[in-house]
Amino acid sequence: MPLSVPTRTCCALLVVLFTGFHASPEAQSTTDGLAALRVEPPRFAEAQRLFYNARYQAAAALALEHRTTEDADLASYELRSSAILFQLKALLEGPNGRDESRKATDKKEALRTCAPCAALIEAFSDDVRRGQALARTMLLANPADETALFFLGKLDLNYVWLQLGPLGKRTGWDEYWEARHSLDAVLKANPRHVRAIVARAWIDYIVDTKMPWGTQWLLGGGSTKRALVAVRQAIAIDADFFSHTEADFALWNMLIREKQTTQAVEVAHRLALSFPANLEVAAYLQARDVTARR
Repeated sequence: MPLSVPTRTCCALLVVLFTGFHASPEAQSTTDGLAALRVEPPRFAEAQRLFYNARYQAAAALALEHRTTEDADLASYELRSSAILFQLKALLEGPNGRDESRKATDKKEALRTCAPCAALIEAFSDDVRRGQALARTMLLANPADETALFFLGKLDLNYVWLQLGPLGKRTGWDEYWEARHSLDAVLKANPRHVRAIVARAWIDYIVDTKMPWGTQWLLGGGSTKRALVAVRQAIAIDADFFSHTEADFALWNMLIREKQTTQAVEVAHRLALSFPANLEVAAYLQARDVTARR
């Protein structure tokens, strides 16, 4: 059934959401805002590091390998689907996946001529479906399960980002609301859940910057200022290395969008120290350096 005009308008606003980026063997994780030691399996930790170095194909492959040797878990579904999503963004939206302004006709043509895209979309869809099913099964047993709520919301957002971004389709309304409600439930129970704060902040940011004022209420409202404050607060919370990394990447992208270059450069330098192989961060810093010397 075709979506209504308000629905299509609301869904379109999520096209430019910055999908969450993700943890390390030496890091500490917190589930309730307090330090709680959690050591990731080495294979999965390396997949996360590859992901943040923008080596998405390698990250996806290693996340799948981890799943074949360990019990299937929500984190592996989320990481692999995120890595595949960024491969598709690069293939369909240009270098760094930043050309989000392409018309739907252009995206259809890019998809038609993209040889690897069909297999990637199938793999992405399979991971999202399996992850959603696992999360929902966990929630049937325990509706307050924080892990299941967060990953269900994040997988839903990954689905929305693919459909409305690289594929240019006006779908994902149900998934958007499930994601928003799931993340709100996590933060109500645990206001210091760093990754949930970051994902929720991106919703606030995009609704405020991309939605016409008269229809913002249809997506529950948004606020650029609230999003920036939330991400900065997330960075200050005691959490694991990759949760902080995700928050840093979110802050960096928001600062770029807000043209707050000095602060964006400071964050990019932090990211470059941890992820020297990330070519996007390196290119950004190099461009700023060249500009500064002129």
